[in-house]
Order: sequence, then C-alpha cells, then structure tokens
Amino acid sequence: MSEFEDPERFQREPTVEDIRELVGPSTPHFALQIRNRIDTLIEPLPPGHPARVEGERQIAKLDQIAFEGERRGPEIAGERELPSIQRSADPGHDQELPSVERSPDTA
Repeated sequence: MSEFEDPERFQREPTVEDIRELVGPSTPHFALQIRNRIDTLIEPLPPGHPARVEGERQIAKLDQIAFEGERRGPEIAGERELPSIQRSADPGHDQELPSVERSPDTA
C-alpha cells in the first residue's frame, strides 16, 4: 500500500509496523520503489528512532534484493534462475544475459 492509499501515514509519526507493511510485498522488480517510499517516510525521524533504525535496515536489504535478486523457498532441481536477475563475477561490469534456448512446445 502506498502513502497515497494510506495518507494517514504522513499525519502521524511512522512506526516499525509501517516499515514492515511497505517491505512485505517486496520483489526485485519493485525493491527500489519501496526503498524510496521508506526513505521518504523515515527522513524526518531522528537517529536512533525505532522506525528509522528498522527503515535503514530494510533499505539495505532492498538494495541487495534490487541488485542481486532474491531466492525464496527450497531449491528445485532442474529450474533455472530468472533472466531478470543477473549475477556476475564482477558486479561493476554489465554482461549480456545468456540466450535462452526454448523447446518447440514453449516457444
């Protein structure tokens, strides 16, 4: 839920629960947008405020999810990583994604 869907969030002091509500639906594709919402929410809070501390912790996690991807659940034999997640030996250099071979029944 965005701040526009819950404007009351800006009419009171943010809580740790507010941060957790924003982070709950995070995925690599939306991690940076959620990160920015949290940053905006905690910006006026003083250092050491519980919501700010949790927000900063979650921002670091969202940065990692956005740039490195995320794995949830058990590894399943025979499945490959999503092509939208690119890991390289040197994260400072972009590499082309490998081409995906498709079988005739999935093309």
